[in-house]
Amino acid sequence: MTYIDRPAYLPLLDSYAASPLAKVLTGVRRCGKSSLLKMLRENLVQRGTETSRIIALDFDELENAPLANATALHEYIMARAPIAGPYFVLLDEIQEVDEWERLVSSLIAHGRASIYLTGSNSRLLSSEFGTYLTGRYVGIDVAPLTFREFCSFVRSTRRDLGSETAIFQQYARQGGLPGLFAAPYTDAQTRQILLDTYSSILTRDIITRRQIRSPELFTRVAAFALDNVGNTFSAYRVSQYLKAQGKTLTHQTVADYLEALTEAYVLRKVTRYDVRGHAHLQTQEKYYAGDHGFITGVLGYNASRLPGILENIVQAELRSRGYQVFIGKVGTQEVDFVGVRDDERIYLQVSVTALDPGTYAREMAPLLAIQDSYPKYLLTLDELAGGVDQGIRFMKLPDFLLADGWSQ
Repeated sequence: MTYIDRPAYLPLLDSYAASPLAKVLTGVRRCGKSSLLKMLRENLVQRGTETSRIIALDFDELENAPLANATALHEYIMARAPIAGPYFVLLDEIQEVDEWERLVSSLIAHGRASIYLTGSNSRLLSSEFGTYLTGRYVGIDVAPLTFREFCSFVRSTRRDLGSETAIFQQYARQGGLPGLFAAPYTDAQTRQILLDTYSSILTRDIITRRQIRSPELFTRVAAFALDNVGNTFSAYRVSQYLKAQGKTLTHQTVADYLEALTEAYVLRKVTRYDVRGHAHLQTQEKYYAGDHGFITGVLGYNASRLPGILENIVQAELRSRGYQVFIGKVGTQEVDFVGVRDDERIYLQVSVTALDPGTYAREMAPLLAIQDSYPKYLLTLDELAGGVDQGIRFMKLPDFLLADGWSQ
């Protein structure tokens, strides 16, 4: 099978090949983690690594179910590990293995294995993993395709989508799951795949694993969050919404559900940041989809959701470039995103259009209220977007996503 390169990840994975640290790739299911491991394996072989020195297992495959506990898997690996010299262990969806932390700790202690793991739950890098391997692993967050990667996949699969505008329209509807390029799916087939992927994550990674007692209510909470991407809401508000529909769920249970969805990367939480006070705020956070294609897959395409989808795309792009992402509070006003990376900062307003003078003034106001010299952008889908006004760059969103850098 031919895989399409993702240059943001493979060089990074290769750079850790000789490292004793466990390399842990996490991200939402179907974002490309398994393919990255397979490409890594191909690279190792092409560079002269003997196949006998590579042990690779995918725990989504039923044939590997007998190995899904630490003892059995350890015996399997030890029986196949070379007597001397380094070797590579590539374990896909490691969270399916009982007590996998003990296994990885043991392999690191042996000192010869270069270990790569993938998982679909952020807890792999928190309490579960940290207890055993503090300081002995590196986490790599694998995301769905960025717009630049999406364009590359379009070219690699020779799909004629026409102009850049047409490609972006498809990206906004379809999202960035690489598997959707496996065949020339119709829009209806694409939506069904997205819905099936989403439903599988909810069932396998959350409802079953966490023993959710009310799957129907849990699914409603998840759908509410997707339908409110880009909007501020609280667990209490969701609880009240369900109550109005004759469903009872405490706001604490709703909060637990949202946490579970975030841990499985179905949602991404963005907290607020006081730009003037340089303080992180713990209220009025927003949630975005782990892949914006889930919004269309679950709810169907509706133009009223486009503002949230555009915000979803922008916050994901910021993350992909190593920025921490916040919602900015500027006095009584709000700027859509503040991106922070080391000593860099960037401020962004996102709107479907800003050609109307009233809309333009409203979108510009929060940016103009920020009194520092960091880059500030107003991003829209307007074909005529361009230029600089009072230090603020007015830019077409797809061009922003394809830009190599954002300094002004």
